[in-house]
Amino acid sequence: MDWFFEFPHLDDDVLRGLKKAIDESFRSFTRAYGDEIETLFTPLKYFLIQSEKLMIETPWPIVTLAILGVAWLASRSWRIVLGCLVTLLLIGFFDMWEDTMRTVSMIFVCTILAIVIGIPLGILMSRSARFRSVANPVLDVMQTMPSFVYLIPVVMLLGIGKVPGLISVVIYAIPPMIRLTDLGIRLVDKDVLEAADAFGSSSWQKLVKVQLPLALPTIMAGVNQTIMMALAMVVVASMIGVQGLGQPVLKAIANQYFTLGVFNGLAIVGIAIMFDRVSQAYGNRLQKHREVVHG
Repeated sequence: MDWFFEFPHLDDDVLRGLKKAIDESFRSFTRAYGDEIETLFTPLKYFLIQSEKLMIETPWPIVTLAILGVAWLASRSWRIVLGCLVTLLLIGFFDMWEDTMRTVSMIFVCTILAIVIGIPLGILMSRSARFRSVANPVLDVMQTMPSFVYLIPVVMLLGIGKVPGLISVVIYAIPPMIRLTDLGIRLVDKDVLEAADAFGSSSWQKLVKVQLPLALPTIMAGVNQTIMMALAMVVVASMIGVQGLGQPVLKAIANQYFTLGVFNGLAIVGIAIMFDRVSQAYGNRLQKHREVVHG
């Protein structure tokens, strides 16, 4: 009756041999192609370093005014702009400005990458049922996989540093961008598409001039979710050398520094609320504009 109480499984020696074979294969692949793969990401590393350098070396009043200007252009709300100003002043007052700028530059680069990669994949999903049937299970796995697991293959391939952290953050944060781009395009009113066909629009013209503009509020929701997930991954990515607000939090956990962890955690929350409110306000403005056009 042992089989009834103990789930049948592979023999321990067989299972150990299988795991060893897989690990050895991955190590061999890393040794053979690791340098070439690392070279591919050199432009990305340069972009990240320059972005971080720009944010840190630019005087804080200019950075603050730039962020407030973007917040105003996106939201047209003085309340949101005032909230951003108070958040930035508190971050600077508690001596977290430099780490915050590093985190903001990381999130900026991650978001740009997620948009550049995610929107084309979302468009492809909306146009191909076969590709969607393959992509959906992959995205499900990406969204449910524990964030720590992403670090293992990336570190084995590229080691510890900014780029491995950036890649792991992008992989973790990109699924909402892909899914919501696909959803936004598929939700475009069929009557509008038929009207575009009646005017002789090509497939490309219909995508660029009709589907993407009308799907923009949903795509902006994808950008919002991508930013939130990237910020959630910042602390985890600090384990492999990503500088910013995550490293003090990690240090606080290791050394039981309560105030250090709480202050930097609140700074991450503050940035998250800033990005969330600004991107949501912009999405709402786009939604109202679309309703006016349809009306």
